[in-house]
Amino acid sequence: MGELTDKIKGNVNEAVGKVKEQSADPATRDDGARQETRGKGEQLKGNLKGMLGDDI
Repeated sequence: MGELTDKIKGNVNEAVGKVKEQSADPATRDDGARQETRGKGEQLKGNLKGMLGDDI
């Protein structure tokens, strides 16, 4: 995947994770926190690809 794709996926996962964290169900809140963290990681990966090129 390219830089832009990783950044978009990261933004989507972060947004969905934040919504899930507002749930009354503790399991859904935990899943939301994990998804938000995964989104931040994807954004970081996209940023690194932007700096180093899409070859990583």
